[in-house]
Amino acid sequence: MKKISLFFSILFLTLSSCGVKTTQSLISDGNYDAAIDKAVEALKTKKESKGKQDYVYLLEEAFAKAKDRDLRNLDLMTKEANPANAERVYNTYLQLNNRQEKIRPLLPLPLLKQGKNAYFAFDNYSDQIVKSKNALSKYLYGNATALLKSNNKLDFRKAYDDLFYLESINPGYQNTKKLMDDALFKGTDFVDVYAKNQTNMVIPKQLQDDLLDIKTYGLNDKWTVYHSARQKNVKYDYSLIVNFVQINISPEQIKEKEFIKEKQVKDGVKTLLDSRGKPVKDSLGKEIKVDNYRTLRANIYEFRQFKSCQVTAKVDYVDSKTNALLQTFPITSEFIFENIYSTYKGDKNAWDDSYGTYFTKRAVPFPNNEQMIYDTGEDLKARLKDIIVKNKFKG
Repeated sequence: MKKISLFFSILFLTLSSCGVKTTQSLISDGNYDAAIDKAVEALKTKKESKGKQDYVYLLEEAFAKAKDRDLRNLDLMTKEANPANAERVYNTYLQLNNRQEKIRPLLPLPLLKQGKNAYFAFDNYSDQIVKSKNALSKYLYGNATALLKSNNKLDFRKAYDDLFYLESINPGYQNTKKLMDDALFKGTDFVDVYAKNQTNMVIPKQLQDDLLDIKTYGLNDKWTVYHSARQKNVKYDYSLIVNFVQINISPEQIKEKEFIKEKQVKDGVKTLLDSRGKPVKDSLGKEIKVDNYRTLRANIYEFRQFKSCQVTAKVDYVDSKTNALLQTFPITSEFIFENIYSTYKGDKNAWDDSYGTYFTKRAVPFPNNEQMIYDTGEDLKARLKDIIVKNKFKG
């Protein structure tokens, strides 16, 4: 037991030493906040023990250096008086405050050899936080309103991001929410989706409706909205046109074939005979018996109903402002109707069970051409979605 205790003591000291060295290295690299996090985590338990003293010293050092660097940065930004620094100023004050709040629950932290507590110069930054937040809010609001006067969608999107951030730090600031709605609308690419029939066949309305039901595709994102029905007061940026180019439907076919199925089945036993037709006996003189098999046979008449439909289309991406064709993608989809049924003469046990299902089936009416075209739509819809997902409109 003494050896085990010694082993764990050595292991603990080794791990602790590694943690201290890592924290020292972080401070040397100027990564003060990472060092603070490391030290705070180590001091959450047994903070007054001798083994944790190194962490107390390192935490004191890292805090002082981090605070000094932040205050020097703030002094420089104040002298520059550049409104674009508003976010950095605000975040720096938040950082100063959050760093203190991270350490505060651990206090006091004793320095055992010196007989005193570690010193952390805490300050109240509430006034500076409020003041810098108001300055940042004013800057974000002004920047966003200026961007909203542009005619560029990317500017509208930048305005939206600024306003979204403003709402998160200062909810209800002036008319931020209304401006966010304006920026979102102005920055969105609206896509008009419709179909054209260039074939000499009627496209089922239900197929067109299903194909253009964009909401079922889950394609809308933050800056791209698809409409299968044009809406008032919306200026469309792009058109997505599904052109039906060709539809080929095969004739209704019934193919018949006849074949024989045979199966050997056990039917009792019989005496084994030699080549002369005499019974074969064992060493004791008894006749040898073997399994007797008989052949089951059936004539099968198989009927196969077949009809196919192939739809060829292309998807055109068009710039609505210039009516220029941006991209085009071909689509080909196929649907096959097939029904197999059979009848037989002979022994019904002559075939395998896997084939037996065909004898319970009968001839069925062929689907009409309109139904065939509609049934092709599921595959067509999947291919259309794949094209749109892989080829997003980029405004």
